[in-house]
Amino acid sequence: MAKYETRLWKKIPKKRIHRLHEGDIVCSDALDFLHGLRDKIADIIFLDPPFNLGKRYGASSRSSDRKREDDYLSYMTLVLQRCVEVLREGGALYLYHIPRWAIKFGEILQRELKFRHWIAISMKNGFVRPKHLYPAHYALLYFTKGRPAVFTRPKIAPLTCRHCGEYVRDYGGYKKFIRNGINLEDICDDISPVRHKKYKSRISNELPATIPQRALQISQRKRGLVVDPFAGSGTTLLAARQLGMKFAACDCELEYYRLMIRRLSCDSSEERSTKRKKHGQTIRNR
Repeated sequence: MAKYETRLWKKIPKKRIHRLHEGDIVCSDALDFLHGLRDKIADIIFLDPPFNLGKRYGASSRSSDRKREDDYLSYMTLVLQRCVEVLREGGALYLYHIPRWAIKFGEILQRELKFRHWIAISMKNGFVRPKHLYPAHYALLYFTKGRPAVFTRPKIAPLTCRHCGEYVRDYGGYKKFIRNGINLEDICDDISPVRHKKYKSRISNELPATIPQRALQISQRKRGLVVDPFAGSGTTLLAARQLGMKFAACDCELEYYRLMIRRLSCDSSEERSTKRKKHGQTIRNR
């Protein structure tokens, strides 16, 4: 057994597992996957679970994402409690969810972790509920286990008009200070949902790549470990690879397990081709 594997698992999953240079991808239930990992090994845990809205994922029926609220809360509570155990001291946990569930899960996490931010991700793609305001954002909760071991405040490009190229906001006399970007805020209004099939890797909802990218940029540690128990199409894993981090991830859907392997394999092939071209080598398809 490799040294890395020994550090990662206390019980290697008996189900499907695919090993890459950066880490392992498992086809398993999230809770079983988390119980197989050693305690206090994750630098970052990124959670984007199904929202229990009756969506269809992979081969599962819609009813599998429409559990009784008590059952869903109980399951997610166990997942969150185990995530706290897997997270190392100073590590960061990010939870992406709709506000009505985020506030409940945040209360659970706050018992053991330190609350840092409720990051509002502006996305107008919900339906109006009677006697409620129009839902226009998702929540990205950010917690740390004690004092954060790493904290970086990313800079992002200021929003510009796609027609005239001018800044959307009036920065007045501060324009010269934003040439190299503006500090990331806890309200993000520059992210769009992945709707068009041209940009999607699967039929089901897909996480915009910008969300895990920014989360990892805030808390990244070179060659640190990212754990994602609801990895879906593998967007978080691609972000981890780009930042030089290791990962351990799973999804219970066999279709998505295979999709992650394909995406990471293609990404790795493209990366190797780019490196060869940079060194002046000619690449020929065979």
